[in-house]
Amino acid sequence: MKTSLLDKLNTRQALIGVVGLGYVGLPLVLRYLEVGYRVLGLDVDQAKVDQLMLGKSYIKHIPSEPLKTYVNSGKLQCSTDFSQAEQADALILCVPTPLDKHREPDLSYVISSLEEILPHLRPGQIISLESTTYPGTTDEELKPRIEKAGYSVGQNIFLVYSPEREDPGNPDFNTRTIPKVCGGVTPDCMEAGLALYGQVIDKVVPVSSTQAAEAVKLMENIFRSVNIALVNELKTAFMKMDIDIFEVVRAASTKPFGFMPFYPGPGLGGHCIPIDPFYLTWKAREYDVATRFIELAGEINTSMPYFVVQRATEVLNDFEKPLKNSKVLLLGLAYKAEVDDDRESPTYRIMELLEHKGAQVYYNDPFVPVIRPSREYAHYAGRKSSPWEGDYDLIILCTAHQAYKDINPHALSAPVLDTRGFFSDIPDRIFRA
Repeated sequence: MKTSLLDKLNTRQALIGVVGLGYVGLPLVLRYLEVGYRVLGLDVDQAKVDQLMLGKSYIKHIPSEPLKTYVNSGKLQCSTDFSQAEQADALILCVPTPLDKHREPDLSYVISSLEEILPHLRPGQIISLESTTYPGTTDEELKPRIEKAGYSVGQNIFLVYSPEREDPGNPDFNTRTIPKVCGGVTPDCMEAGLALYGQVIDKVVPVSSTQAAEAVKLMENIFRSVNIALVNELKTAFMKMDIDIFEVVRAASTKPFGFMPFYPGPGLGGHCIPIDPFYLTWKAREYDVATRFIELAGEINTSMPYFVVQRATEVLNDFEKPLKNSKVLLLGLAYKAEVDDDRESPTYRIMELLEHKGAQVYYNDPFVPVIRPSREYAHYAGRKSSPWEGDYDLIILCTAHQAYKDINPHALSAPVLDTRGFFSDIPDRIFRA
C-alpha cells in the first residue's frame, strides 16, 4: 500500500484532493497544479465550486487566469459531491476550526468533513489535516473514526497533521516558500506525509508526532497573541504619558538583537490569532494546567475595541460633540491590510459598540465593497462600503490599506482617530488610539 502511494506522490501521478476551498485550501490547490498534479477540490459551498469551474477566483490575492487554464485542461475538477473522494490518492482537510460561544473548540467542520469522506475512502490513501486545532485532535478524533470504518492507520491508510501557515497578502512568502511542519501517526504515515508535501514545498520539517505538529501551530500564534497584547497594553500606558507607542517601537526595532517588533491596533482579527490560543487553554484544563499568559493576552486584545470606542468618545468631546447620533466612518473592514478577508475583524466589534451607544456608523473598504454573510455578524450582511469623503463627525482608521495613503487629512470634514499609527502626526486632525 505505502510503496504504491509513495510512487504516485513522488512521480506526481497522484490525484490530490483538497477539502475546503477557502484562504488555505485554494492556494494549496494552485500549488499542486503548478507542479503537475491533478487536483480534485471539494467544498460544501456550491457557489464557490461554480465560480472555480468557470475559472474565477473569489479571493483577491489569487488570480483567476491560472485557474481558468487548469479547469480548461481538465487538471482541476471541483465538486460538492464528496463521493468523489474515492478517486483521490491524498485528501487534505482545510476547513475552519472556530470557537463556540463559550470559547471552546468547535471541531464540527473537521468532523463533518471527515464523516462526509469516510464512506468513500479506500486502502492506499493518505489523509492530512491542516486546520488549526489542539494537540491530540488527529489521534483522538480522526484516527478512531477512520479505524472504526475498517481501516488500519499506518498500514492500509495513512494519517498526518500538517498545520497551514498561509499569510494572505504577504509579498515575501507564499505556499511554496513557507516551510511545512508535518507529523505522522506512525513512521509510515510520516513517510507518506513527507512525500505528499515534498514535491510542492521547498522545505518540509518533520516532527515526532501529530501532537507535536498541532502544538507547533498553536505556539506560533500564541507567541503573536501574547506579544501583540503586550504592545497594546504598553500603548495605553504610554498614551497617558504622552508618548507615541509607534515611535517607541520603530526606535526599539533598530536594536539588531534581542528585540522583535510587534505593533498595537484596534484588536485582533483573522482566522488564527484571536482563536487558536484558546484551543490550547481548553486542552490544558484537561491536564489541570492554568495558561495564565494566554488568558491575560486574550483579555487585553479583546478589550481593545472598547478602548477605541472610549477614545472616540474623548475625541468627539474635544469637538463638543456627543457620541450619540454622531456620524462615524470606519476605514478598513478587513482584519489586515491589502486583503479582502474580514473574518474576526475587530472593526465589526467597534461597529457594534458604537451603534450600541447611538452612533450612526459607516464603513469604507476597497477590498470589501459589500459585507458578506458570516456566523457572528450576519446582521451586517449586505451593508455597502461608503466613500471616505462625506459629512462625518469622526473617522476611525482601523485597517492600514495603502489606498488610504491618498487621503489628505486636511481635506476631510472630520478628525481622524488612528489605531495603526498610519498617518503622520497632524495636531488637531490626527488622534491616536
